[in-house]
Amino acid sequence: MTNDELSQLLEPAIADLGLELVGIEFSPNAGGSLLRVYIDEPERGVTIDDCERASREISALLDVNDPVAGRYTLEVSSPGLERPLFTPAHFERFRGEQVKISVNLPLDGRRRFQGRIDAVDDERVTIDQDGKLVEIAHANIAKARLVPDYVALGLAPARPGKPEPPAQPKRKKK
Repeated sequence: MTNDELSQLLEPAIADLGLELVGIEFSPNAGGSLLRVYIDEPERGVTIDDCERASREISALLDVNDPVAGRYTLEVSSPGLERPLFTPAHFERFRGEQVKISVNLPLDGRRRFQGRIDAVDDERVTIDQDGKLVEIAHANIAKARLVPDYVALGLAPARPGKPEPPAQPKRKKK
């Protein structure tokens, strides 16, 4: 079963809990695979109770439908500060933010990119990497995560002699 099919199976149950399915990562392994499900509650954030409730619902659905072959571990998590981005809507929601992207097929000999999300459409995301615009097809993105500004968030001290970073644009609400 693909991640899209798993999403279609799990999304209604997660929505019934008042939560949003952010995305799914499946890491197959010979000794036992890992199925990681990211959930969110945009207004207040995700609590441990939310993860426990979602985990019980997801486990029941997976037991009944048996979409994953072999042994696996289910992990239900909030997206966290280094939030994974899965869909064009996720990239649009965080336009202006810093992102790290790994691609399946190299672009100009590179597989990893980091920059500010500049533009998004249904086919591609454009990032500003060191003043150069780089277009990456959504279909070529293996993994994408936000890069939090820990100094701006007040979670790390500013380094002496370093200028304060420019203010980040506010993220768009759904």
